[in-house]
Amino acid sequence: MQEDRSTTALLRALRVTLHVGFAGLLLLGVLRVLLESRAGQAPPGGPLPVLGLAAVLALTYLAGTVVESRAATGRSARDPRRLALPWLAAITLLWGALTLFSPDFSWVVFPLFFVYLVLLPRAAALPVVAGLTAVVALAQYLHAGPGAFAPAMAVGPVVGAVSAVVAGRVYRALYREAERHRRTVRALESARWELARREREAGRAGERERLAREIHDTLAQGLASIVLMSRAARDSLAARDEELTGRRLGVIEATAAQNLAEARRFVRDLGSPALDPGLPAALAELCAATAERARAAGGELECRFRAEGEPPVLGPEQSAVLLRAAQSCLANVAEHAGARTAVVTLAGWPDAVSLDVHDDGRGFDPARPPGRRAGGHGFGLAGLDARVRELGGGLTVESAPGGGTVVGVRLPLAPAAGRPAERGRAR
Repeated sequence: MQEDRSTTALLRALRVTLHVGFAGLLLLGVLRVLLESRAGQAPPGGPLPVLGLAAVLALTYLAGTVVESRAATGRSARDPRRLALPWLAAITLLWGALTLFSPDFSWVVFPLFFVYLVLLPRAAALPVVAGLTAVVALAQYLHAGPGAFAPAMAVGPVVGAVSAVVAGRVYRALYREAERHRRTVRALESARWELARREREAGRAGERERLAREIHDTLAQGLASIVLMSRAARDSLAARDEELTGRRLGVIEATAAQNLAEARRFVRDLGSPALDPGLPAALAELCAATAERARAAGGELECRFRAEGEPPVLGPEQSAVLLRAAQSCLANVAEHAGARTAVVTLAGWPDAVSLDVHDDGRGFDPARPPGRRAGGHGFGLAGLDARVRELGGGLTVESAPGGGTVVGVRLPLAPAAGRPAERGRAR
């Protein structure tokens, strides 16, 4: 960016120098005409036509520079390039007319050489510069007195033209470099905004996916249980079984309270309240609640929790994933499996922790899990697999129609979180 500003400042300085040079040479010619008029050497027709042409030339040149400056600084939306050639032709004609009156105005063409080289293509600019250089040399010859013409009068315009060509090429190179920098900066800014937009979209998509998994594993499962319990309570109420109705209403109340706590946790973005007593206690409570809901619904599901050895110390994310895995799997058991027994096993290993959920239900084809069958919501095993992979773990599903199901989750442990190697067991 600093290099781009330096190049832009240099180009601006060159343009200012060009305009000042043009104004100075034109003013010098006017002063020479006035001095010669006082000395009795006025050009044909007197000084007034010359001064008028000089004023028109100055105003025309000024108008062109103002239009170009306003467009370059963004103060005008008009494209000055379509007016460049008519403006340049007018400047050239006015300069030629002044040169006919006085050779002192011929030197004004040197700043104009620079303008020709910038505005015209190289194939046209070089012949124009060569032709105008010849005009300057011819004007010096025609206005020189007998024997007063010297070779320097021809060599000087040639040297000036060559210098102008070199300066013009340098200016064009600097201008192209500045344009390249501006394009690069604009491209980088555009890429930065596009990257920021994509990051925001990815963040929103990731947050939506996370919330979808959270809602599926907690609120959606709880609400589904409430719907089933409310239907079962209506049936038992119609049968005038007050004890069963009360038990089912108790399940509805407890499930609603748990879902309310989860909803508040979403708002506060805190850990699951079920994990407050620790993961093993939360899994044992989950198994008991699942069995109670099944009995209240008229089922005979026996759900047990088993811990093999002392579980390792887990981080909040790992504990939450294992709890959500158990919730999701037990919800599938209660809704789809028709099982009589479900066992949740938590085990620790030297470098990992595992959670297995086994049921003796009707099973399914692992190639078409329940969450992907017709009418499925798609956040069951697929969502659980995504959760596990985010923590570097793996999910396995072993099942067959009529043969029950085993869902296994294995999460790696950080070295400080695992237990000593001698406490590990081969599985």
